[in-house]
Amino acid sequence: MLAADPICNYFCIERLKNKTIVYEPLAERLRPKSLDEYIGQTHLVGPGAVLRKMIESGNISSFILWGPPGVGKTTLAKIIAAQTQVPFYTLSAVTSGVKEVRDILDRCKQDAISVFSKGRPILFIDEIHRFNKSQQDSLLGAVEQGIVTLIGATTENPSFEVIRPLLSRAQVYVLQPLDKNDLLKLLDRAITTDKIFQNREVRIEETEALLRYSGGDARKLLNILDLIMQSLSANEPFVINDAIVTDRLQQNPMAFDKNGEMHYDIISAFIKSIRGSDPDAAVYWLARLIAGGEDPKFIARRLVILASEDIGLANPNALLLANATFDALTKIGWPEGRIILSECAIYLATSPKSNSAYMAINAALQYVQQTGNLPVPLHLRNAPTKLMEELGYAKDYKYAHDYPGNFVRQEFMPHESKHPTFYNPGQNPAEYKTKERMDILWGRQQPKE
Repeated sequence: MLAADPICNYFCIERLKNKTIVYEPLAERLRPKSLDEYIGQTHLVGPGAVLRKMIESGNISSFILWGPPGVGKTTLAKIIAAQTQVPFYTLSAVTSGVKEVRDILDRCKQDAISVFSKGRPILFIDEIHRFNKSQQDSLLGAVEQGIVTLIGATTENPSFEVIRPLLSRAQVYVLQPLDKNDLLKLLDRAITTDKIFQNREVRIEETEALLRYSGGDARKLLNILDLIMQSLSANEPFVINDAIVTDRLQQNPMAFDKNGEMHYDIISAFIKSIRGSDPDAAVYWLARLIAGGEDPKFIARRLVILASEDIGLANPNALLLANATFDALTKIGWPEGRIILSECAIYLATSPKSNSAYMAINAALQYVQQTGNLPVPLHLRNAPTKLMEELGYAKDYKYAHDYPGNFVRQEFMPHESKHPTFYNPGQNPAEYKTKERMDILWGRQQPKE
């Protein structure tokens, strides 16, 4: 028999063999069956948009849907499956290997040549970024020869995760997180169309916490509603307010994948905020990294790099502080280490900036690539043996400390180089003084009276 709970009475399935009860989640019950039911992504499926035209015409070309979880990638594929009359196959990159891909492609070949076929078969691959190179290579020929139309879905940047030949044969469409209005539409649809809500008293008092925890993810919003519903007794009204949502979830499920695209996006925003001298934004993105479970040592390493690359000679103490931060973090540990990272991030964000050292080494490396192994001038070479001394090694070298001010002009670059300039002092007080001193030493200006 089915469970006594009215929720399970409607949506649970009894499997007679093992007597297990399967509950169909709200997100699955409300999955759109047509484009008219689809919420969000109007730039792709709105009136006159590219995917709507493609789906309505039935002329489906290969494409990849790229976007965060819960924004409708798989739903779009299922809508295509429902509206097209061609064979439609699905693979999950998590569970499928090369053999499964080849078996499906063999079936697609048979479908393609069948007299009963109404079009080219479609193969939908969920999480295509999880396919390795050999698995993706196995798809390439079939797509190239027109045996199959490929639809892929990925949460990761296809530029990095999909091989170039396959990417060149499939258009990439970017799906965005659902905005507030989209999520509110979804909430309204859930409470007005789902039979569980229709059989209960429903009160929506506040939505700020619900929307915040959902984070633009439709599935997450519906799962939160599901969680709250399942915590209620049979006759208890369904109420949504900030306190109830926060109490049921206990903590904010941060959207952060340490190995995924968002990882790189957030660390990029963190670094760029410091480079742009915005301490508030720097601390915000630092908090996102910490809340998302990022390795503190990874953050500290990036701060050491930034101190040299973006602050450099404008404030050499920045590198010392960043290195001390890394050292202190390894000694202090977590959670107190967050304070050390915050101090360093704020110091670096408010420090004067210069990338002169970074630009200098890049320019020098480029010059080396262009000119190759130019010989070291004889006067700069050591002469540890009499033969080397007779050959002119170290001859005419001038020892700087033998001269006033510990400086004497002489050539330190290869003779063939004509002494190119790599270091250009940045526009900051510290390097203004450096430039003035170097100009005086090398005769580019006269000393001030």
